[in-house]
Amino acid sequence: MKVTPQVTPQVTPQVARMLAAIKGEMSRDELQAVLKLKDRKSFSTLYLQPASKGGMVEMTIPEKPNSRLQRYRLTELAMRAVGGVG
Repeated sequence: MKVTPQVTPQVTPQVARMLAAIKGEMSRDELQAVLKLKDRKSFSTLYLQPASKGGMVEMTIPEKPNSRLQRYRLTELAMRAVGGVG
C-alpha cells in the first residue's frame, strides 16, 4: 500500500488567523495592526515565516525581501484553503 503525501500544508492557529486577515496585498505593518501584534520578531517567526514556507503567502517583491514597499498576499493554495477569500 502506497502512502501519499498530505496535500494541504499543516497550518498553525497563528497562520490560519493571518490568512483570514489578509485582504488583497498588505504590508507587514498593516498585517501586524490588523492582528493587534506589536513584536516584529514574533510576528515573523510565528506568522509570516511558516505561512511563506508553507506556500500560503507570497511577497509582491520577492527579489527585495527587505524593501519598505514589500507587501504580502495569499497564494492560490491559500485562497483555496480559506474558501476563495483574499
